[in-house]
Formats: sequence, structure tokens, C-alpha cells
Amino acid sequence: MAGAQTTSPKILVLGPSWVGDMVLAQSLFKTLKERFTNCIIDVAAPTWTLPLLERMPEVRNGIALPFKHGQLALLERIRFGKSLQTEQYDQAIILTNSFKSAILPFAARIPVRTSFLGEMRYGLVNDIRALNKTKLPRTVDRFVALGLTKDEAPGNIQNPALIANRQNAFAALESLGLKEPVNQILGLCPGAEYGEAKRWPAEYYAEVANAALNNGWHVWLFGSDKDIPVTDEINHFTQNRCLDLGGKTKLGQAIDLMSMCDAVVSNDSGLMHVAAALDKKLVAIYGSSDPYHTPPMSSKAVVEYLGLECSPCFQRQCPLIHLNCLKNIPPSQVINHLIKTI
Repeated sequence: MAGAQTTSPKILVLGPSWVGDMVLAQSLFKTLKERFTNCIIDVAAPTWTLPLLERMPEVRNGIALPFKHGQLALLERIRFGKSLQTEQYDQAIILTNSFKSAILPFAARIPVRTSFLGEMRYGLVNDIRALNKTKLPRTVDRFVALGLTKDEAPGNIQNPALIANRQNAFAALESLGLKEPVNQILGLCPGAEYGEAKRWPAEYYAEVANAALNNGWHVWLFGSDKDIPVTDEINHFTQNRCLDLGGKTKLGQAIDLMSMCDAVVSNDSGLMHVAAALDKKLVAIYGSSDPYHTPPMSSKAVVEYLGLECSPCFQRQCPLIHLNCLKNIPPSQVINHLIKTI
């Protein structure tokens, strides 16, 4: 990569919708700051990703996009883009491949609009990059490549590093009627928004939880509203000895609370990438997805992935019914990764 430059471009990034992808996008923001020390980075993205941006010091502003997921809303996007014309951005970097995501920077009259071609976006994208999936195998490689010149390849990519707010974590605990734990904390993230084929069985998580609890640890269960059934099931298997945070925290609170954990076990999910970006000791469990495409970006992470003949299938449900890619990863193996900590 070329050395840091003194110019100060103003850059609008059209960010991804998935929490995990937004975490990975921080590597792009770090790259831009390395190239242009005084550049200004604003990120336009769905509202639910803004707590992540608030914990990325490279980002000046997170701009909430008011559009429903999957909605074209052509006129609304044009109007929203026009409202940003006064910002006078020098460049837009579009991290998603959809036609609709390229409308806004075009309407904002941003002179340089950088992205991969995606869905027939000639004209909307005027700095088109070729996507060579062999040279850019990981999502993070592709994001970072868009921050470089066309003839550059990603080199030493910086890992995401979220800055948690410890005071917010204490406030979240207080709101739950709890005090700061004295003993070590194991965080478990048993959900996965994408589907069942990414979820390690609840009884396996419970076995890991019981091992930690029996050794004097606290166990915190993280998850969204959709994960309440599985966090409740795990807590039931542990005689309700865990702190079940399923559906009880917003994303920002979950990030700050996870920063208090000593170790985390997670499916391949947005919270897995959060744990990696918080530099936690992490066991990441992969089933239908590919750890070579979206690995946790942390030297402290250990990946459990069997690489069966049918994997990765990228399906929401196991097409062969058996779910062996996850069921054949025993809890004892995960516990062994944590044994020095537990």
C-alpha cells in the first residue's frame, strides 16, 4: 500500500446491512485513514448498524437510511441523495452490489463513485472495479480493495477494533438489576439471523455453559428478540444459572456488555464478528457457511469447522436434514479450547 497522504478527501461509504459485514467494513475505514490521514468518512447504512459505527473512531457520522430492507423506493432514494449534495463528498464507496444502493451517491452528485459492477450499474458507478474472487477471496479483502487504486492489491489488512463504552455496560447491568460480576464471564451467542444451518445445537451450548458455571464462571447469553427461544432453552438446561440477555439488550448495549466477557463462543453471526473486533478469546463455530470467506478477524479466535463434503452449502436449512456439519462438533472440543481460561 502506498504511504499515508496529506490530502483530506471527504468520503461517503454506502455500508452493508448485515452486522457482521459492517464490522468487517471497519478494515476499509482503517485503510482509508492510513492512506489519507485527515480524510473524513461518513457511512450511510440501515439504522440498526449505527451502534457499530458509533464505536468506530474512524467514522465521523453514521447516516441512517430510511428505506425498508429490499425496498427500491427510487424517488425517495433520489430525494435523499439530493439532500446530501451540500456535503460535497469527493468520493463514494459502495460496499453492496445492488442497483438501488448506487442511486443515492449518483443523486448526491458525488464525482467519484467506486464499487464493483454489481447489478448492471454502468453510469451509476463510474469507478468500476473488477471482482476477482480468487485474488479477493474474503469479504474483508473486497471491502479494502475498494479503498485502494485499481492496480493495488490488499496487503496487511488491519483487523476491526470496536471501542466499547464501559460506562454504558455498567448502566445496562444496572437497568437489569445487576452489579458488575466479580468472577470471569463467558459469553455465548447461540443465534444466527441467517438460519438454522448456522446454529450449533442448544444442548451443546448448555454443556459448555455448565462446564463454565461449575468452575465458578458467570455465563451470559446474548441474542436478539428472535433468539429468545434458544437462549431460554439453554438457560433451562443450566437450571437458570445463566444471565439470559436474549431480547433484553439493543445492539449497542450488547457490544458494551460483551466487552466485559473474558471469552466468547459463537455461531458464525454478527455477534461473532463483534467479539472478534473486541479482541476476545473466541471460539467461532461454522456449519453451512465458509470460514475462509468471512473469518473472525482476530488472532485470539479459534475456528471450529468440519469442512464436510456437503459444506459449505450456504443454505438456511440443512438440505440433507442431518445437520452433521454442526452436530459432529462435540461440546468437549469447544470446552478444550477454553480449558486454559476456565
